[in-house]
Amino acid sequence: MQVSRMAGSLIGSEIIKIGNEVNDMIRKGEQICNLTIGDFDPSIFPIPEELQQEITLAYQAGHTNYPPANGMAGLREAAATFTKTRLGLEYSPNDFLVAGGSRPLIYATYLAVVDPGDKVVFPVPSWNNNHYCHLSSAQGVMVETRAENNFMPTAEELAPHLEGATLLALCSPLNPTGTVFTREGLEAICDLVVAENKRRQPGEKPLYLLYDQIYWLLTFGNTEHYDPVNLRPELRDYTIYIDGISKCLAATGVRVGYAFGPAVVIDKMKAILGHVGAWAPKAEQVATAKYLPQTDQVDGFLGAFKEKVQRSLETLHQGLQALKNEGYPVDSMVPMGAIYLTAKLDVLGKTTPSGQVLATTKELTSYLISEARLALVPFSAFGNEHTAPWFRMSVGGASLESIEAALPRLRSALDALV
Repeated sequence: MQVSRMAGSLIGSEIIKIGNEVNDMIRKGEQICNLTIGDFDPSIFPIPEELQQEITLAYQAGHTNYPPANGMAGLREAAATFTKTRLGLEYSPNDFLVAGGSRPLIYATYLAVVDPGDKVVFPVPSWNNNHYCHLSSAQGVMVETRAENNFMPTAEELAPHLEGATLLALCSPLNPTGTVFTREGLEAICDLVVAENKRRQPGEKPLYLLYDQIYWLLTFGNTEHYDPVNLRPELRDYTIYIDGISKCLAATGVRVGYAFGPAVVIDKMKAILGHVGAWAPKAEQVATAKYLPQTDQVDGFLGAFKEKVQRSLETLHQGLQALKNEGYPVDSMVPMGAIYLTAKLDVLGKTTPSGQVLATTKELTSYLISEARLALVPFSAFGNEHTAPWFRMSVGGASLESIEAALPRLRSALDALV
């Protein structure tokens, strides 16, 4: 049977593939520290108790029919107030669009502004932009970033690629690295977007900026989150924000995300998703609308949640730094935000006890699963080369105890390589 060229050439998610393989092994009784999927084990990181109660009450009240295609009015109002209060970004509730998590919103952004063949610029490592380019028939331009800049793109790296582009896709805190933009770094990029749009002729499609900030409430220590419109208000007409509760409330399965931005784009995204039916469940929307205004409860949850996430990240980071100080070819970046640690395992070319020469990070990933019972995602799943020695460690699905137990196993697996 024949399928479309798009479907026939679509590549599945390497992250999901690795995660599914590991979950199958866990179901068979194997003890593996699973640091793959950007998800939360609810037995370790449950959603807020008040949110859970509101969801239950919403179902008991009969909120089981279709919600409005653009989201419940109460939730859009609550999200607009939450965004204004905590970020200082003032948007009308009508300029918010609710969907079943951030994925449909990112996809809708692509479909709303990108025509087949249009140029979309995004840095690598990057989560899923290559797949969204494929789905929308865009010309993806991947811009390699550098470890010395915490894998965050710089204006200097992006500048040569913005002429004629339709969309620049950015994320901070960044999936997969857990690093963030500095104020100066993001300001310089914003200035590029402003200048590029000033160069364009009337009637010419502008350069839009997709800003995925789904992790913005999960920053640690003195790390601050910055966003384009607060830094450069003239970008208001060109910036589409992606946000929601999936990550900051450990609520990945609750499926409540929202986008906001210029009405001309958001209205088209509403129409696109209205045909797809990608809305968040009505009861969850009602519950989220009631939970977000509970400032004390939200702050209390975030404080304890962030402390727990940071403890897991710091345990991994300190463990890798201890190995580095002992001479092992490993490294890691200081965790700044999200639920990810960037780790370096520079052992390609070494030989396993079975005689296999590790030539790619995919092979190294398999070796670590079997020998260290430790599952990571290589940066090759995010657009980097298969020999780039960098990995994402996601702590949402692993207990602190399992992380602590995995570090000695990692040491033993590294010792076994020659």
